[in-house]
Amino acid sequence: MADAPAHPERTPAQIEVEGEIAADYLETLLDLADMDGDIDVQHEADRAVVSIVDSEEGTVPRRLAGPGAQVLEALQELSRLAVQAETGERSRLMVDVAGYRADRRKALEQLADRTVEAVRESGTERSLEPMTAFERKVVHDRVLAGGLHSSSAGEEPNRYVVVSPAPAGE
Repeated sequence: MADAPAHPERTPAQIEVEGEIAADYLETLLDLADMDGDIDVQHEADRAVVSIVDSEEGTVPRRLAGPGAQVLEALQELSRLAVQAETGERSRLMVDVAGYRADRRKALEQLADRTVEAVRESGTERSLEPMTAFERKVVHDRVLAGGLHSSSAGEEPNRYVVVSPAPAGE
């Protein structure tokens, strides 16, 4: 018997509701912490992206992402739990703080490009540092676009990407 998909297709209306719930939750957290920041909700593919951005009252401290984005990941997980508590459905929403994820994506794409070139030149696989699921996805997509093979290895929170030459015939 086939398993149900982990994340069934979301309608635009469901994505919008998820974004609104998460935005309200994050706004409350900012108020409790007496921090400035506005909430921006966008749709990216099949998920809501909720960003804490600068407001007229002040700038969002980049440190809110935390070392290694640990605080950002916690804010995202708490926001997903708030959505699940209200809707009864798991959410794939993404939270960003002060453009951290966009900057991190760019750095990861550059890392993936350098790694693809190194693997092509050497013909041997390379292992990267541990990454979050979001970060691994960015690298996997870039490696695939570069024509090589990648896989994840290790156990959370220390899962990492292994980039290897494409198997013969691909």
